[in-house]
Amino acid sequence: MRVHGRRKALALAVALLTVASACSTSPGDPATTPAAATSGASAPATPSSTVPATAVTPEEAAEVFATFTATDNVLRDGGDLRLAMEYVRDAEARLTTVAYLSTKGEPPRRTWGPPTLYVPRFPAGESSPWFSVLTTRDGHLTMLTFAKSGDWRLGAAARLLTGRPAPDIHLDADGYATAIVPADKSVTISPQYMGPLHATVAEAGADGVAAGLIAAGPYTTDVAAEITAARERAKKNGFSYDSIFSANDNPVYGLRTVDGGAVIQYSLSRTTTTTTKTAEDDYIPVPASARWAISAPVVRRNLKITEVHQYVTDVPPSKTPAAAEVIAHDGALTRASGQ
Repeated sequence: MRVHGRRKALALAVALLTVASACSTSPGDPATTPAAATSGASAPATPSSTVPATAVTPEEAAEVFATFTATDNVLRDGGDLRLAMEYVRDAEARLTTVAYLSTKGEPPRRTWGPPTLYVPRFPAGESSPWFSVLTTRDGHLTMLTFAKSGDWRLGAAARLLTGRPAPDIHLDADGYATAIVPADKSVTISPQYMGPLHATVAEAGADGVAAGLIAAGPYTTDVAAEITAARERAKKNGFSYDSIFSANDNPVYGLRTVDGGAVIQYSLSRTTTTTTKTAEDDYIPVPASARWAISAPVVRRNLKITEVHQYVTDVPPSKTPAAAEVIAHDGALTRASGQ
């Protein structure tokens, strides 16, 4: 890890935050106290008199978010991918890499709104604490999750679908959210099964074994229909085509909602392969989204594309079973190869 570079970026971010606080705050600006930061969540009950020690507090979470957003734009302005990678992990690490490489080191700056913090009450000795944030990113409501393993890094981010309201996260009397464990049985889909089931629906659609567990929509059954149609077109044109979704090793995060269900944040990988079979004289077109990785507009024999997709899904409680609904998504092509 480039410790000195990270400290330099942090120092610059702190300076920017200090200047912004001293010179740019107006009476109409949102407050940055933890209480104001959680104003968009369901209102907690009267705080208890004694709050036990926790691995991460709302105050620390607010500082992590503020530092990240300021630092991220500093690094984007400088095109510093190496240092930017020290602030992200998991799916966000792969998507950040693409943001720099696909723009020749000139990724666009982000604009951020005030945060609504959802901080789980982890015991003080928790080795891998995390917290989620609901904020506007580039004008769109987005759910982020930061995780700590040595240092804090952004691990997940997904933009709420158009028209979707903010999830109603449950807060306890002290304003803390509740994280649910991977094998939680109080919801219709345990967090550990969310990715594999979503992958099944995205491939098999309404006829698969997971039919009815996850609602139809643009990131589930619609994708399956698109894959089927693309496979049929390819076959008619002398190509073979396949597109496979798979769960990966990235962490899965779950927060209890007011109704007893949960919102679960996770990621999937998608690998799409097109191969020449009988179309000896035809070429496989390279999509525009992959031209940063493959300079040629076409390839002769095969094309392999890998994507990373992030989701937030609203999962009902087991006591009132219903189809889980994807409420947020983000993703991009992360690798392409062909010959």
